[in-house]
Amino acid sequence: MDSLPTPATQLGRDGLAALLAKPSAALVGLDFDGTLAPIVADPEQARAHPGAVPALAALAPKVASVAVVTGRPAGVAVRHGGFAGVPGLEHLTVLGHYGAERWDAVTGTVTAPPPHPGVAAVRAELPGVLDRAGAWHGTWIEEKGRAVAVHTRRADDPQAAFEALRGPLTDLATRHGLIVEPGRMVLELRPPGMDKGVALADHVRRTGAESVLYAGDDLGDLPAFAAVGKLRSDGVPGLLVCSGSTEVTELAERADVVVDGPAGVVRLLVSLAAAIEG
Repeated sequence: MDSLPTPATQLGRDGLAALLAKPSAALVGLDFDGTLAPIVADPEQARAHPGAVPALAALAPKVASVAVVTGRPAGVAVRHGGFAGVPGLEHLTVLGHYGAERWDAVTGTVTAPPPHPGVAAVRAELPGVLDRAGAWHGTWIEEKGRAVAVHTRRADDPQAAFEALRGPLTDLATRHGLIVEPGRMVLELRPPGMDKGVALADHVRRTGAESVLYAGDDLGDLPAFAAVGKLRSDGVPGLLVCSGSTEVTELAERADVVVDGPAGVVRLLVSLAAAIEG
């Protein structure tokens, strides 16, 4: 078993110390893609790291709450994560679509408000927008129910396709009251008002957590990092973890701890569970 890393900042060290001192009042929040699951060319093929569910099942009974906070639909994250019906994960929560959907393991059901009408309008117009933009071969659309995403990872020049589509997709989203969320070779068009920071802060309030750990890998996790920063300023200790990659460096620059992708996240969770035992 790996030992727990020493956070690079004093605030991070305080957050880890608070979690270990009173784990029963700690919330552990985790992104899915790139954090619990390796990034793959086809998001439909993404699955949680083989060690993720056992690590979560070992840790979850010892803390106040474990929440997976993701841009994916909650039900998709549950299926791809293999979270349903796992002993030890009875009180896991999945906050899907940046918190617009909520799945609780205790009930096994998803709750959500009605979808934003702009998503259907964007969905209808998107193929034409891509054609007019001269989208690269290999660019493709992912249907996400309450959002729609354009992936460039399979394009001939993924970064060039990403940059060329950013403006046209932002214009399309704006016309229909949506926003564009950039990520690792993906541009997601979704309703405003919800992000991972809002979802995480709301879950902290719901659970009454007295400390929080959040781990993420992508630009969409920056609002959650900011939420932890706000919680720290309000007296709630927090630990920021980056599931590192060479594609996105912004999180690593702000994190207290940087680990080596999903495998590193799993090792951290295992070490945390063992440290709480000891």
